[in-house]
Amino acid sequence: MDVLHILSVLVLLTVVSVDSLMFHLAANQKKCLKEEIHKDVLVTGEYQLSDVPGHKTQLLVTDSKGHILYQKDDAKKGKFAFTTEEYDMFEVCFNNRMPGGGQSPDREVSLDMKHGVEAKSYDELAKAEKLKPLEVELRRLEDLSKSIVDDFEYMKSREKMMRDTNESTHSRVMYFSIFSMCCLLGLATWQVLYLRRFFKAKKLIE
Repeated sequence: MDVLHILSVLVLLTVVSVDSLMFHLAANQKKCLKEEIHKDVLVTGEYQLSDVPGHKTQLLVTDSKGHILYQKDDAKKGKFAFTTEEYDMFEVCFNNRMPGGGQSPDREVSLDMKHGVEAKSYDELAKAEKLKPLEVELRRLEDLSKSIVDDFEYMKSREKMMRDTNESTHSRVMYFSIFSMCCLLGLATWQVLYLRRFFKAKKLIE
């Protein structure tokens, strides 16, 4: 069990994606973070902003189509979660406003985003289904294996799409090159015949 636990932790640390960052947000400044996430993936986020008098920060999570997945007008501390319906680019924006203006210190923003296996709460799952520690680790490894297989399937589909695009582009370029050569040969032949008739009309050649 100890070996299994160590291996599972190592695999999770190397494969699972976790985005934890901290940055400063000045008054009347906006910062956005973008990330591509696969289909049917659970995404969770936890944020915390330092308390600066006069600052009001809006937190907005949207997809590439402009759909609002989470919104908080006066964000200070909280969590959000959503499940992706399709492969898309998601954006997390912090818009810091200070209506009165003037000078003030920057607001410190801490954001911890997780998606995939790391976003799932296996402790709650163990309590709900009354799972033993080994069964929880096996469930975690099963989910991780599925996510890896899904990633490989996506990469395979992308590779197939790029290969098809490459072959289609190659065939179009080849046909265009053949057409261009035919046009050049036809133009050269017409030019030779035209010059021949011209020189005959001028009696320069027989």
